[in-house]
Amino acid sequence: MTSITSSPRLEKITPGNLESATGIRVRPDQEHAVTPVVESLAEAYVHPEGVAWPRLIMDGERPVGFLMAFLDIDWYGDGGSVRRSGLWRLNIDAREQGRGYGRFAVASVADEIRRRGGRELYVTWHPGPDGPEGFYLGLGFRTTGETSGDQTVGVLDLTTASL
Repeated sequence: MTSITSSPRLEKITPGNLESATGIRVRPDQEHAVTPVVESLAEAYVHPEGVAWPRLIMDGERPVGFLMAFLDIDWYGDGGSVRRSGLWRLNIDAREQGRGYGRFAVASVADEIRRRGGRELYVTWHPGPDGPEGFYLGLGFRTTGETSGDQTVGVLDLTTASL
């Protein structure tokens, strides 16, 4: 396993890096479990300002992944008081997996949620042997017992987590 080679950073998606963002490709065996970046960007475009937080993950001049957070959403969509923030999408390029970029992405979203006053980071994942459950549980997420569609819901307590 090769580790991160420099200081990774997040960049806003712009006309200048759009092609790099949409060029991120996960492994073929993961494609069923993740949404392509281009679809994520379309979703970000149609949601109200501030709900979707899409970012390109860069290591030096090399695009290595894409993340999109959701911030302070009405979780059940019923106008109720349950509001949550978390990691909506995570795509680490197939050539870059296993190098720490996923952990960097989760830590970056945690930092942004904390900056906005949040205390929990939510995520959903496809269950199964080829899914990312081990990755998220290894970072300290716990399952909530809920599902979102066919996905498991997990939460990380940001008051105690150290990523």
